[in-house]
Amino acid sequence: MASLVDRMRGHGRIAAGLLFNLLVSICIVFLNKWIYVHHGFPNMSLTLVHFVVTWLGLYICQKLDIFAPKSLPPSKLLLLALSFCGFVVFTNLSLQNNTIGTYQLAKAMTTPVIIAIQTFCYQKTFSTRIQLTLIPITLGVILNSYYDVKFNFLGMVFAALGVLVTSLYQVWVGAKQHELQVNSMQLLYYQAPMSSAMLLVAVPFFEPVFGEGGIFGPWSVSALLMVLLSGVIAFMVNLSIYWIIGNTSPVTYNMFGHFKFCITLFGGYVLFKDPLSINQALGILCTLFGILAYTHFKLSEQEGSKNKLAQRP
Repeated sequence: MASLVDRMRGHGRIAAGLLFNLLVSICIVFLNKWIYVHHGFPNMSLTLVHFVVTWLGLYICQKLDIFAPKSLPPSKLLLLALSFCGFVVFTNLSLQNNTIGTYQLAKAMTTPVIIAIQTFCYQKTFSTRIQLTLIPITLGVILNSYYDVKFNFLGMVFAALGVLVTSLYQVWVGAKQHELQVNSMQLLYYQAPMSSAMLLVAVPFFEPVFGEGGIFGPWSVSALLMVLLSGVIAFMVNLSIYWIIGNTSPVTYNMFGHFKFCITLFGGYVLFKDPLSINQALGILCTLFGILAYTHFKLSEQEGSKNKLAQRP
């Protein structure tokens, strides 16, 4: 009976974490869109602000004794910090050199790449039925993006690099928490300033730094307040991402990412009257079916493995 209660609590915590991530992720998508449209704040510079505010937020949390920092060797976090910067840079380059449809289609490939990395590099096994859930999810993304898919060589190179680096980043977020025996706050506390420093070096190659349109340019008070609010929400998004990956898996987080994509599309249709074609509606249904199937199979497999452990003498 006690184990059942513990299991229910565990599932409840994960559900609450996913719901929190969903809410703050949707908030930041629409807030960032507002910042880009109404203030024209540069994309990578905004990501830099997000990570600086994330580190400051964690520093305050540490001072309030919400968590205790753990001394970690920088060499152990170097690849994680680099992969984050690569993920930001290549994702932006993919978006710049591809249509939205091609960009979204490439992002959908992250899930199978994560499964491949975990299978071949970490000897993690996935059942056939879990792998089959990728079919309706990928089909759903293709239906959503079909009329906007256009291929060009440079765009495909950036998209492929973006998928590979993003997949590695998400796998390493989970692997480093287990390897270094740290929680999400402890890991992010050390990774955030390293990634901020690396992004600070990368930003001048892609965006202006000073003057009109630069991160240190003459911005209005309202623009700066919106950017700061975006940074605070990003702190919550980053923390919840690390917590979800650490308590579930990179694949589960990625599946949840597809769900957020569907909710954002549907939210745009309901709130902003964005056009939603029959193809997109079918794509959303296909993706949601794949996610529900994945969730059902994953939970039943977890229950089966726990029952086997309980039956051992």
